[in-house]
Amino acid sequence: MLLVVAGLLAWQVGVDASGVRPQVLPSPLRVLEQGWAYREAIWSNTVPTLQATAVGFTVSLALAWAIAVAVDFSPWLRRALTPLLVASQTLPIIAIAPLLIIWFGFGLAPKVVVIALVTFFPIAVGLIEGFGSTPREATDLLRSMGASRLAQFRYVRLPGAMPSFFTALRIGITYAVTGAIFAEYVGATAGLGIFMSVQKNSFRTDLVLAAVIVTALVSVALFGLTYLVQRAVAPWSARG
Repeated sequence: MLLVVAGLLAWQVGVDASGVRPQVLPSPLRVLEQGWAYREAIWSNTVPTLQATAVGFTVSLALAWAIAVAVDFSPWLRRALTPLLVASQTLPIIAIAPLLIIWFGFGLAPKVVVIALVTFFPIAVGLIEGFGSTPREATDLLRSMGASRLAQFRYVRLPGAMPSFFTALRIGITYAVTGAIFAEYVGATAGLGIFMSVQKNSFRTDLVLAAVIVTALVSVALFGLTYLVQRAVAPWSARG
């Protein structure tokens, strides 16, 4: 925190001393001042970004869980799907996103696809690795007691995968916000991405940075929310 404050002070002093134009580099005070003055416009564009993030990340979670559970129950699927999972991350989103706008328009669908593409991989891999890290002794014990494969999954493999899952979840949720804004930046009717694009074209660097600050705050808030969810859903896997 002290480092952040020191950086902001140095930024403010540097801008004041150099006399650089606000269009090039506004001071932190100007960014906050203009951000507050345009708070209604920023908020009205934040809501669509949050909606796209929520829908896209929900789709990503469902897809990641389906793939991870299928792989855990069918080992041959690991060999078949792992190359496809890796290949999905080699797709150049910067080239795919404009095509999605052409195919699906400026609505919610292209944003959901972009968010899913950039977030489901870490979550799926985290779950797969979490299921695979279950101690063999635990599954052998349940098997010796006559437990079915489903019972082993429910009582041992699923709880044991929670730490890995929530670690991957925290990575994915930050990617989700970035993915939503990038999709909006390529093409949208509302959202922080299109707001930044419009303000950039108007040389309102202060409002662009204000939107960046809001984006950072949203990402941090969602990141922190994952800890609350973890404590509520899987308290045994939460540290501290």
